[in-house]
Amino acid sequence: MVYFLALIPATGLVLAGYVVLVLSARAEGGLRAFGRYLGFWAFTLAGLLILGAILAAAHGGHRGFGPHGGMHCPWGGPRFAPRPGEPEGPRPPGPPDAAGAAPVPPAAPSSH
Repeated sequence: MVYFLALIPATGLVLAGYVVLVLSARAEGGLRAFGRYLGFWAFTLAGLLILGAILAAAHGGHRGFGPHGGMHCPWGGPRFAPRPGEPEGPRPPGPPDAAGAAPVPPAAPSSH
């Protein structure tokens, strides 16, 4: 829902591009060509802004690559970097149960 806010700057870019195209139609020579390219560039940026918002919404908030998200498998596979706040390395074994038996080690993650 928040990605609809991308429509505000995209609308501004479209309006600015239209104004530049209208004003460049009245100009002569090099200014006319520059205004035409500038107007189309504003339309292109508006389209890329909308496309980026659609892709961000489709991505679903997964962080993917980066210093805080690390590379990860979205299906629960092994991670190459720990999540923020997660200690690095294997987890220490848990405390023994009431009967004094050793805790069951965690199962290895299955590969997909």
